[in-house]
Amino acid sequence: MGDGGDLASAYNDDSVLFRVLRHLGWDSLADIGYFTLPTLPLVVLAGPAPFQRRLARRSLALLDARPGQLVLDAGCGRGDTTARLGAAGCRALGVDIQPAQVDQARRRFGGCSGARFAVADATALPRRAAQIPLTDGSFDRVHCLEAAFHFGHEGRRSFLSESFRLLRPGGRLVLVDVTSRTDQPIGTLDPNGLVRGTWRFDDIEPYERYPLMASAAGFTTRRILDWTTPVLHRAAQLCALFVGAASTRAGRQALCVRWPGLGTLDARDWSEVITVVRAHRDIGRVTRYTAYVLDKPVVGGTGNCPLRVHGHPAGGHCRSLGAGGTPPECARRVPLPAGRTPVPLAV
Repeated sequence: MGDGGDLASAYNDDSVLFRVLRHLGWDSLADIGYFTLPTLPLVVLAGPAPFQRRLARRSLALLDARPGQLVLDAGCGRGDTTARLGAAGCRALGVDIQPAQVDQARRRFGGCSGARFAVADATALPRRAAQIPLTDGSFDRVHCLEAAFHFGHEGRRSFLSESFRLLRPGGRLVLVDVTSRTDQPIGTLDPNGLVRGTWRFDDIEPYERYPLMASAAGFTTRRILDWTTPVLHRAAQLCALFVGAASTRAGRQALCVRWPGLGTLDARDWSEVITVVRAHRDIGRVTRYTAYVLDKPVVGGTGNCPLRVHGHPAGGHCRSLGAGGTPPECARRVPLPAGRTPVPLAV
């Protein structure tokens, strides 16, 4: 994983974008948010926090975590999702490589029942964190919301392997991440490095590669959800509105009336944030936002479709065929873990 000190500078006032986001209402969460078209105007009234909480709720719901289960929240940031898991009755451990983020999490949620926090690298976990052993097969669930893009390609492979090791048979990893539509080098998408420099990452994983990597680690891909429109596309619409307003004196004055903290920005800051936001909008055209639900198979379990995107019931066989009677994408593109036999396709 990348250097934690370097990554820390992406989430504080060293970045003009994060100064702006803080004034707009970013607080305990640092995710993009999940927006529906009818509720977009509410951003002006309520700020981004309700939409960020909505994204967190959707991500956590995919875990299907039960009270009493042990859950690792990888890349927990300021601790909101870990605290939610604890409040739901889980025994939740939030880990993050940034000490400043973990300090914030402890200050905000250290008193919450069921939630603990530790500084740790999710791609190379220690033997113990916050007095909880991180032994093989000891966790029921692993959650990673909008953090794995920081890990780098090899770091993401290591994270998948670590998660598989940590989970009990039948356990689940929910990984929600920014992904790319192609394997086009990130440098061609962000030629000036403005987006990578802001968020401190080197590359993003192609959308179709994640299931292959998960399968290589031993997981069965249960579901894939494409949240590109409610997350990236709607955020891009908000960015366009912000840039439009920030590009004029009258617009900046209006923004400062609604969010007085923006009044601390000088002309250079406004110019810089407009450039950075435009770069995000450009790269957003070729990226996706994807939620992967990955299960660790139970030893001796029945064979299922490795990629649950056709709506088959759990335990059912894949009956979908592609054009011309070819096997579906799930059967053709996702290799089964060692020792698993393919499920026969029926017309």
